[in-house]
Amino acid sequence: MANKQKVSPISLNQKIDYKDIDLLTLFITEQGKILPRRATGVTIQQQRKLSKAIKRARILSLFPFVTSNSV
Repeated sequence: MANKQKVSPISLNQKIDYKDIDLLTLFITEQGKILPRRATGVTIQQQRKLSKAIKRARILSLFPFVTSNSV
């Protein structure tokens, strides 16, 4: 199998901020789960910053913990 390298949707020097909801929505599923690194193609450092930013946004009610249409 050829190991295809995924291209990250964010650049290496781009600032990851909890207030940037448009960027953070790229890294969660429809259920509200944070996507793993192997699915998004970001670096380890970016994944840590992303998960921290998503969790901060959830605590400040900028972002839902789960989607409203879940059963």
